[in-house]
Amino acid sequence: MRLTRITTVAAASVALLALAGCSQPAAEGPAAEGPAALADGTLIVATEGTYPPFSYHEDGAGELTGYDVEVAKAVGEKLGVEVQFEETQWDAIFAGLDAGRFETIANQVTINDERKAKYAFSTPYTVSPGVIVVPEDNTDITSFDDLEGKTTAQSMSSNWGALAEESGADVQAVEGWAQSIALLEQGRIDATINDKLTFLDYAKQHPDAPIKIAAETPEAGEMAFVFTKENAELAEAIDGALAELAEDGTLAELGEQFFGEDVSK
Repeated sequence: MRLTRITTVAAASVALLALAGCSQPAAEGPAAEGPAALADGTLIVATEGTYPPFSYHEDGAGELTGYDVEVAKAVGEKLGVEVQFEETQWDAIFAGLDAGRFETIANQVTINDERKAKYAFSTPYTVSPGVIVVPEDNTDITSFDDLEGKTTAQSMSSNWGALAEESGADVQAVEGWAQSIALLEQGRIDATINDKLTFLDYAKQHPDAPIKIAAETPEAGEMAFVFTKENAELAEAIDGALAELAEDGTLAELGEQFFGEDVSK
């Protein structure tokens, strides 16, 4: 699948000075004292813009929104800076970060060892375990051990397909979630495994779907803002903002808005 609070009056001061035609230095404030990336009062964030419900345009061509986009906006408010989004295709998004086109990525970037060797991450703002999805009236499957001899539908190129096989399931190959859930609702398979966010997104869009979560993996994927190693100080600043957003309930509210529950922990 493709988380030092800083408040500032510097941006407002600069605007007032510009209107007055002054050439004085910008007023001193927390932004000037914080990460260099925020010195101009702007945080440049890369996101796809074509990845609902995380980053997309309302009605296809409206305002940029989504869970990741709104989290980034909330972070900007905590830091007292303007957030500027750079819409970038996934295949080019890390190259753009490396080239300095933007300061961070907000696009459900999963934290893993390979990426941690090269990049710095914030604390996670999304946490998603794997889940077994079954018909709502199913009582036979309550754990991964119960998949032994059951039929699941999975993309064989995914980790979920491998997990289903390891659990002893008879795996029917499909292209993805849409086919899996259709087969499940038709009663042609017993279960399917996917990440919880996918299930929650589907359940929010189809509240009457006769399905439920039967079990979750003990481990969960963690998604966060990502930075070059040189911008580790910015990662720490965003950590502070995320901590405040968790404490004041903003992250939980955004999770409820887009998924029907808090997905930040």
